[in-house]
Amino acid sequence: MAEKTILVAGGAGQVARALATGQPPAGVKIVSRGRPELDILDPASIAAAMADDRPDLIVNAAAYTAVDQAESDEAAAFALNAVAAGELAAAAARAGIPIIHISTDYVFDGTKPEPYSETDPVAPLGVYGRSKLAGEEAVAAANPLHVILRTAWVYSPVGKNFVKTMLRVGAAREELGVVHDQRGNPTSAADIAAGILTIAGQILSGSSPVKPGIYHMTASGEASWAEFAEHVFGCSADAGGPVARVKRITSAEYPTPVMRPANSRLECSRLAGAYGVVLPDWRSSAQTCVEQLVKTGDWNA
Repeated sequence: MAEKTILVAGGAGQVARALATGQPPAGVKIVSRGRPELDILDPASIAAAMADDRPDLIVNAAAYTAVDQAESDEAAAFALNAVAAGELAAAAARAGIPIIHISTDYVFDGTKPEPYSETDPVAPLGVYGRSKLAGEEAVAAANPLHVILRTAWVYSPVGKNFVKTMLRVGAAREELGVVHDQRGNPTSAADIAAGILTIAGQILSGSSPVKPGIYHMTASGEASWAEFAEHVFGCSADAGGPVARVKRITSAEYPTPVMRPANSRLECSRLAGAYGVVLPDWRSSAQTCVEQLVKTGDWNA
């Protein structure tokens, strides 16, 4: 059987980089393309990549993720998160291939007391969330062979994320104030990549058809940001890395341009039922990430 190709868009992002170094299923290769090589804002660039790589499945991991900056940069956020996502999905549809698109918990307002299911009403609080919701709609409209994965609180040893920030700031300060009234599912980019490759492998092997729709995919278990930070420093202490005390504070004590959802927890049983994917508990994956960062010193990069 001929080797299958997964084209990953968004080369510099945390999930894209995790996919590029991930373990593809047997008979599958991963081709990761970021700007300027693949600029999904440019339909001609998309067409060239489709012609050159002849993918059998596309993963869109490209996104505008600067949540606060998006408030003053709405056009750019919508261009990448909505319009370009739709263009990429349309290109996949013209080729008759599926697309896996990554979305976010920010499509919800966080007022529900329980974890959110895929059927709950959406109500984004800011430009970023609205642009990602528009992207979901554009992808679904452009390509019937779509799998949309909402994830949350993503971290990894690369890029900008909460774990690296805690270690960097904690190295310089004895105590940090961290929000304790927002709860979510801290999720490793490596675990997201593994889940995506499992889904893609089933689709490409024919063992499972594309089951179009939206799915939630986050780590098992939950935490507040403060609890997440406490775990990070606990793991760092064990590995000989930076340590700081965590002062639990409220969102009101740490104002940001965009209100964050108080509840970002996502209920993931639909994904488990459709593709058998259940991500590991967040604590073990966070420990692995922290240990790697302490070992390499990349937390300060």
